[in-house]
Amino acid sequence: MESRELYIGVMSGTSLDGVDTVLTEISDGKVTLLASNDFAIPEALKQRVLNVCLGQDTNLVAIGQLDHDLGHLYADAILELLKKSGYQAQQITAIGNHGQTVYHQPNGPSPFTMQLGDANIIATRTGITTIADFRRKDMALGGQGAPLVPAFHQSLFQSQHSSVVVLNIGGIANISVLRPNQKVIGYDTGPGNMLMDAWCQKHTGRKYDADATFAKQGQLITPLLERLLQEDYLSQQPPKSTGRELFNLPWLENILTSLSDTPELSHDVNATAENIQRTLCEYTALTIANDVERYSVGAKPELFICGGGVHNPLLIERLNALLPRWRVDSTTNQGIDSDNMEAMAFAWLAHQRIHNLPSNLPEVTGAKQLASLGVLYLADS
Repeated sequence: MESRELYIGVMSGTSLDGVDTVLTEISDGKVTLLASNDFAIPEALKQRVLNVCLGQDTNLVAIGQLDHDLGHLYADAILELLKKSGYQAQQITAIGNHGQTVYHQPNGPSPFTMQLGDANIIATRTGITTIADFRRKDMALGGQGAPLVPAFHQSLFQSQHSSVVVLNIGGIANISVLRPNQKVIGYDTGPGNMLMDAWCQKHTGRKYDADATFAKQGQLITPLLERLLQEDYLSQQPPKSTGRELFNLPWLENILTSLSDTPELSHDVNATAENIQRTLCEYTALTIANDVERYSVGAKPELFICGGGVHNPLLIERLNALLPRWRVDSTTNQGIDSDNMEAMAFAWLAHQRIHNLPSNLPEVTGAKQLASLGVLYLADS
């Protein structure tokens, strides 16, 4: 029987809304949340990350400095979690740190993914063995390197007679599809909060549309929605993954510019910032619902939602309306805190690596074989 072990999981996603840290207990395959904390990312550091993600000119010095500074950011976040929780470094088996994705290019002649945040700094400052660089081995095996969370979802939820889909709505939305007696499917459906957040910040100064108040003031712009739905990524078959390098504010503004000269939009008096926000919310809801509905099996399919998007009431309302046959609920009501699911997943991935257990799903990522993902950075003894 496996002994009780404690792991820390660290996640900062494409939404850049903070560093999520969790302290978990893992025993006999069961993951229990003991403590959690949300650590703010300084605005200047966030902007440096965005500059790289959006393709602005950079150099090795800037990348190296960003890697260094993110390493210290994660160490600060972990130390604050330990202080608040009352646990000591020597009690923790390992840290699983996702790092900050600055570019993800899983296709083409030279597939690669880059997560920054020097794990040597994390291990040295915390005194805890740290596991990072989870995605590149899967890519070396021919996979997309993403998504990795479906393996964790499979360990948490069971599909007995009907489909269970776990939906994470971060900057990007991704699903894990669990169906009776079938292999797990998982991939990025498209934008989650990313476009809504960027548009809201540009036009209101707020980082996100709290309670969807901005979007609720607007109405759908049908020509814009139809154009957004023509994005090639949406018609690609899984395995597939995407990120800020595709769905970003310049991408949206290019589409708006291309539509501004068309009679449909130029004569639409409702093409206001509020209406564009409402349309972006519908775009996220539709791209999710269209894919979820494909996997309906059984009489009582269930959709469990986690991530920041679970707090957007308009988005959840639209998912309920678009998926009338499905029971739509938060993972929190299933015993897994919806705000901490991804960080918990990286605690679990660290556990898998420590015990040399597989942590990818080839049917999800496209890798040619199972692998125990992540690189160990030992703490100084």
